[in-house]
Amino acid sequence: MEASKVIPILRIFDETKAREFYIGWLGFQIDWEHRFSNDAPLYMQVSRGGVVLHLSEHHGDSTPGAKVFIECTGVRDFHKELNDKQYKYNHPGLEHEPWDAISVTVIDPFMNRLAFNERL
Repeated sequence: MEASKVIPILRIFDETKAREFYIGWLGFQIDWEHRFSNDAPLYMQVSRGGVVLHLSEHHGDSTPGAKVFIECTGVRDFHKELNDKQYKYNHPGLEHEPWDAISVTVIDPFMNRLAFNERL
């Protein structure tokens, strides 16, 4: 088997908070949105720098409290960017990991964790 892409689905409960966190603070862009009707739950794709996530209000799609490990570069700059925005709900640190990496972990309003890791 050979996979071409893995896209985690993260459970969200509040569209406004999800947009504030993922778009406003983390700097992701909305690629597309889907609803079966105007009053149906939201399902959308967001992305930034090669990271693609699906965010879903549908109760059966995922369990809150997931953790996504993201291998990337530019973690120091990303850490500075996030802290410069002074988001009142999250102030991530820059961690030095025992596997010779640095990381920034953020927790979304729905208790999902995104761990951005850069190997040194």
